[in-house]
Amino acid sequence: MKKETNVTLVTVAVFVATFMTAVEGTIVTTAMPTIVGSLHGIEIMNWVFSIYLLTNAMLTPIYGKLADKIGRKPIFILGTILFIIGSALCGFSNTMLTLIISRAIQGMGAGAMMPVALTIIGDLYDKEKRARVLGLNSTAWGIASVVGPLAGGIIVDTIGWHWIFFINVPIGIILIILIWLYLVEEKISQQQKKMDIFGSLSLMGLLLALLLAFQFLGDEGLSLKVIILAVITITTGILFVYAEKRATDPVISLQLFTQPLFVVVNLVAALASGFLIGVDVYIPMWMQGVLGLSAGIGGLVLAPLSLLWMVGSFLAGRWMATIPVKRVLLRGGIITLIGALCLVFIPQHTNWLWFFVISTILGIGLGAVTVTCTVSAQSSVSPEQMGVATSFNTLARTIGQTIMVSVFGILLNSITAAKLQGVTVANKRDIMNQLVNPQTAKLLADDLQATLRGVLFASLHGVYVAGALLIVVAVVLTLFLKKSDTM
Repeated sequence: MKKETNVTLVTVAVFVATFMTAVEGTIVTTAMPTIVGSLHGIEIMNWVFSIYLLTNAMLTPIYGKLADKIGRKPIFILGTILFIIGSALCGFSNTMLTLIISRAIQGMGAGAMMPVALTIIGDLYDKEKRARVLGLNSTAWGIASVVGPLAGGIIVDTIGWHWIFFINVPIGIILIILIWLYLVEEKISQQQKKMDIFGSLSLMGLLLALLLAFQFLGDEGLSLKVIILAVITITTGILFVYAEKRATDPVISLQLFTQPLFVVVNLVAALASGFLIGVDVYIPMWMQGVLGLSAGIGGLVLAPLSLLWMVGSFLAGRWMATIPVKRVLLRGGIITLIGALCLVFIPQHTNWLWFFVISTILGIGLGAVTVTCTVSAQSSVSPEQMGVATSFNTLARTIGQTIMVSVFGILLNSITAAKLQGVTVANKRDIMNQLVNPQTAKLLADDLQATLRGVLFASLHGVYVAGALLIVVAVVLTLFLKKSDTM
């Protein structure tokens, strides 16, 4: 009797994998002050996060191609093994440098786990059910945002920070067992062609240079380092296109970019994710710096976004069953735009409870948009290319977030600097750092505190004007789709 995939257990494994990679960011953030105190490396602390994202993004499209060539199961297991090894090495790290190297290995594993997990869902479910399952899967990020800081604090306070990494090892082993035993794949029937090594290397170089350029741009502004990285990005981009045109089995077929649906949904995904990072980063700053509330409130007002994301995903699944993708994306985009415009026009002294309403609107809109983009990217290609399409969609979102977090940072800093010119304070940078911490903000004089809150509000207003423009562009791009372009 032919063995079949146990859909329920494999889906559970995918959910656990998503949660494990999602919680990694929030739990490490909570533990970082303790880790820095233990390993003495505050000057290179940011690289603990950056290197994870870089190696993740660099390898995502490569894993997607390999998943199409040799199967989802071996690539998912490979990624999980790398993630386990990286986690164990992080736990054993006794210097900041070894921790950063270990995080790089962790990121290499996560780069396979997430896109391949989404591809597995694409294989197991039809279009409407897939949107619902992806919605449930997305709630793992919301749960992680709540559980991560709490679990991180408990683990650090009881058994030590090393265990925030060690805990991934047994969970990862269980994942490997579930996928190994219960995911049954048909043997890949397509003719095995030579791997596109030159294309893969040039793509990795392109992504590394691009993401580093924007990271340094956000940290240092326009510098020689950023210009050199920009030149490397352009050069490797040209080499990548050259390689893909000549490859017998390109890592990312350039033919995909002749399909309007594939191009538009990935651009919309990048823009929506760029806007999302602005919400995640700057609404807590608004709560603390503008309204003077606690960090807990800053995280709390984002909870509806994570929870209502699932509702948006379910709605998208229902809509896609009856109306064209163009209309689904427009509905999600318009709902998101309403939330974005609320952030643009909301007054400075608005009660913080209104942010629950805004967060709810954004959760529904972004949930609908993101899931529709993922399902559409998968459905716009043949089954043999689903791994590449899914990984590229994941990569588009990562690039959108990486670029926009730097752009928003530059925008915030430039507006703040301009507004502070009329304010007489000793150290303008430190004074804003003092303002956004509710504990140190109490030490400021009341009149100065009020002035600085107005400065920060103006800066955040500029960020959200830019964010709203991203959603406007996403809606306009959707209008270019024709009925013939949709599934």
